[in-house]
Amino acid sequence: MRFMHNTGKTSMRIAHVLIAGLLSTALLTQFAVADTDGERTALARIAHEIEALEPLIRVAESQANPDARIRLRYDWLRQDLLRVQQGIQEHIDVPRAEPRTFPPLRGDYRR
Repeated sequence: MRFMHNTGKTSMRIAHVLIAGLLSTALLTQFAVADTDGERTALARIAHEIEALEPLIRVAESQANPDARIRLRYDWLRQDLLRVQQGIQEHIDVPRAEPRTFPPLRGDYRR
């Protein structure tokens, strides 16, 4: 009888360890998804802020001294900001998981 009692405790411990393992795996997966969503949200905000810089760049460009010896290349600034914005958007647009492959459909359903 004592042997059965210890086996029951051992089984309960194993069950607790398995449940704890499953819960921790589920929580880690959830946090990984949450981190990815958080990153995408933050990156989208950065891309939006870069877009919002354009009016400020126009104001600065309109106030620039055309006779200055050293002038800022606003066209280069815009190109670089556009590249950064496009790079961010490409990262956001990447699918989260690789698409699965499926066998081709037969297509002909008549005999």
